[in-house]
Amino acid sequence: MEEITQGVNNINLVADSLKKNRIQVSNTKKPLFFYVNLAKRYMQQHNEVELSALGMAIATVVTIAEILKNNGLAVEKSKMSSSSYVYTYVYLF
Repeated sequence: MEEITQGVNNINLVADSLKKNRIQVSNTKKPLFFYVNLAKRYMQQHNEVELSALGMAIATVVTIAEILKNNGLAVEKSKMSSSSYVYTYVYLF
């Protein structure tokens, strides 16, 4: 029983550590450059940032990623998209 509890705790720790560098972007709550500057700060701290969005904010995520790439601050690591989510992973050179 203790092994199961320890395994569940380890899974929770891994899940928490993966979400520390995720930015959930909204196109109505904060201005575009707030998210650009936040992504720069996350890349300095974690060397990688994950941008995610739903619906109309997907265009904002793509714009943020393009700004970071055009300024030479990031390279796109991978991208997944569907009708509801876009995840863009970028990392510092």
